[in-house]
Amino acid sequence: MSKKHSPKTTAIGVDIGGTGIKGGIVDLSTGEVIGDRFRILTPAPSTPQAVAKVVKEIVDELSSRDHAPAADAPVGITFPAIIAHGISLSAANVDKSWINANVDEIFTQELGRDVQVINDADAAGLAEARYGAGKGVKGTVLVITLGTGIGSAFIYNGKLIPNVELGHLELDGFDAETKASASARERDGLSWDEYSVRLQRYFSHVEFLFSPELFIIGGGISKRSEDYLPQLKLRTKIIPAELANNAGIVGGALQAAVYFKLIK
Repeated sequence: MSKKHSPKTTAIGVDIGGTGIKGGIVDLSTGEVIGDRFRILTPAPSTPQAVAKVVKEIVDELSSRDHAPAADAPVGITFPAIIAHGISLSAANVDKSWINANVDEIFTQELGRDVQVINDADAAGLAEARYGAGKGVKGTVLVITLGTGIGSAFIYNGKLIPNVELGHLELDGFDAETKASASARERDGLSWDEYSVRLQRYFSHVEFLFSPELFIIGGGISKRSEDYLPQLKLRTKIIPAELANNAGIVGGALQAAVYFKLIK
């Protein structure tokens, strides 16, 4: 028999990426994504109007399901940009016309319901802190995603400090992500041992600056963590993320639910 999920304890999260936009219904009590995710390719060009239409298509499909929250329930949406008061101050892997756009307003008007927009790395950090590898950890938790660039989320006692762009720390005269991201490893043809040297330099620097209680590593190569994490020598515990590709969806839904006081 399938588990019962109350619409009052669920929320829709949508995760916008450069190649795909995916959404799901999240059980806010557990962080579980209920049923299958629904994914559509990111439109090209990925203009505000085109992306908003895809987001609406995803939300409409999810809203038709049995476990969907109420039709007027708020939706959480992650976006690959610095987000300040609902405004996009950058545009990573989406059309540059998003810069200075009111992302919150665009999606609110398209969906006809309340929306809360959050940076994608911040969403993943929130999800890991509440439901995943950082659950119950006090003090500073840094969630670092290694992918095309380096994303980061700063969590203190379970609360998010938004838009901390630790991939853009200067290290040896370079943006750190140009040397230590997963794409940099592929670009430069590095073995895991060689890549570990770069990660050591990066994480030692971040550790010195923030003295965190825990590092959580996300991104696609977190699945290969045994190839590099054991080689890193840090005072801080460093572990792979637990929520994998669902982290953005879960974090987006969680942010909306907390912002609109559906949960604490």
